[in-house]
Amino acid sequence: MKVGVGIATKGRPDELADIVAALARQTMPPEIIVVSAVGPSDVGALVPSETLKIVFGSAGLCHQRNRALDLLLPDSDIVAFFDDDYLPSRFALERMAAVFHDHSDIVGLTGALLADGINSLGILRADAEAAIARYDSEPAGPITFTGPLVGLYGCNMVFRGSAIGDLRFDEALPAYAWQEDIDFSARIGRKGILCKTSAFAGIHRGVKGARQSGIKFGYSQIANPVYLMRKGSMPFAFGVRLMLKNMLANHGKLVWPEPWVDRRGRVRGNWLGLRDLVCGSLSPGRIAAL
Repeated sequence: MKVGVGIATKGRPDELADIVAALARQTMPPEIIVVSAVGPSDVGALVPSETLKIVFGSAGLCHQRNRALDLLLPDSDIVAFFDDDYLPSRFALERMAAVFHDHSDIVGLTGALLADGINSLGILRADAEAAIARYDSEPAGPITFTGPLVGLYGCNMVFRGSAIGDLRFDEALPAYAWQEDIDFSARIGRKGILCKTSAFAGIHRGVKGARQSGIKFGYSQIANPVYLMRKGSMPFAFGVRLMLKNMLANHGKLVWPEPWVDRRGRVRGNWLGLRDLVCGSLSPGRIAAL
């Protein structure tokens, strides 16, 4: 099975080089890697080749992933989307291909995370590589599956190429496009099963750059779930729980916020979103004006 990998990136040339190097060490190397960036500074010293394509265009996670899809399909039997700060086990592609080969009813997978730095200052590359090396040195355990799931985790989500077909990421979700992974995978999940598996693993380093606008992100925490619930790609109960969970977290951590999170801005964004919801003007794209 031909595996293609798409990586959307912006402002992380060092992390991008790390994951491209990790993909080169795979026991089953990808047929093609497509790096979707905004400008040359995003890719650093990477040089395009027969198996490494680099495409530039407008910023925005959905736009960037769609540009990658246009190059990955229709030739890839399996399409894997990895964040630029994700590092896979060297057996990852081989094992995910085996799952798709053996389970024709599965259309999407997310793997096990040995660690996830998203809720911390992030995981150093040396620590991540050491943990992956330990994992790879141990015998593979029994493969487990959890599902069916509503959607997949965007840092490592893998799809059967034929199930994607003409589907694309929703470009009405701008910028970091919060919850685009749920939206895209849920729509593909109508064609089969989405699940989490222990068959392959990696580490999401959760690298922190410049702190993003808390107001915009807080607004997206309201606007994006409401948009997806109305669209039908996010179950109502799932979306309401998601909004409440994040609002409670933002308000609960106002006194002692994490240094890498603008909790005050997120709270303000949450309430701006609720105001627009009541007024009938709520839209994911309104973050451009905040």
